[in-house]
Amino acid sequence: MLKKRIIPVELLRNGRLVKTVKFDEFRDVGDPVKSSQVYSDQDADELILLNITQNIIETAKFLEEITKKCFMPIAAGGGITTIKDAQILFKHGADKVIVNTAAYSDLPLLIAIIDRWGSQSLIVSIDVSQLPDMQYITKSECGKKNEKIDLIQHVKLMSDIGVGEIMINSIDNDGVMNGYDLILIKKILSICKTPLIVCGGAGSFTDLKEVFELGVSAAACGSLFNFGDNNPLRAKAFLKNYNIPLKKI
Repeated sequence: MLKKRIIPVELLRNGRLVKTVKFDEFRDVGDPVKSSQVYSDQDADELILLNITQNIIETAKFLEEITKKCFMPIAAGGGITTIKDAQILFKHGADKVIVNTAAYSDLPLLIAIIDRWGSQSLIVSIDVSQLPDMQYITKSECGKKNEKIDLIQHVKLMSDIGVGEIMINSIDNDGVMNGYDLILIKKILSICKTPLIVCGGAGSFTDLKEVFELGVSAAACGSLFNFGDNNPLRAKAFLKNYNIPLKKI
């Protein structure tokens, strides 16, 4: 059985980490290097570092510092539009890169990354919002632009071209800490065999348990670890009581 992963999410903005609510209301939550080291010491399985100002050079700078002190795989993204952008992040310590906006307009870029570094090197992030009619819409450019492609079509396309993982991020649940969107997650799991990372809404360890029992590969968390006395090590101790298969503890 594949082991489940717990992945802290760090949002990099002008040299600091921030936490958002529904992709807005930026709140400073610390220093990127120090926070990453804490997560490494707390047994996080991986780390996601997203630059929401889409500054590749800034991300590379912090990656280089983080990888000197942290011993966990790091996935980095935010503003990747060329193969050179991906190369810069890999060169400075990323184990995986995350692409969002370019996945809607530049399939050759995704294929080039897969061909050069392998499918395991690429995560496609899909930001999703729910409409009043309960349908889901895909968004790009940090949630600012509505995309025309249907969510299910986009997920299937990403799976078909061979991306290593898909990350579904609920904009509506971001930073709210009321739990993941389980309806959305079930919808994706029903049509996608690619490993799924879910993000947006975790407010308790029970939320992690619920999505792991549904079948997701990894739970990504921001606010859960930023606010309150919670950390990956404690999350794993909780999940172990429910026989959730974990990478390590």
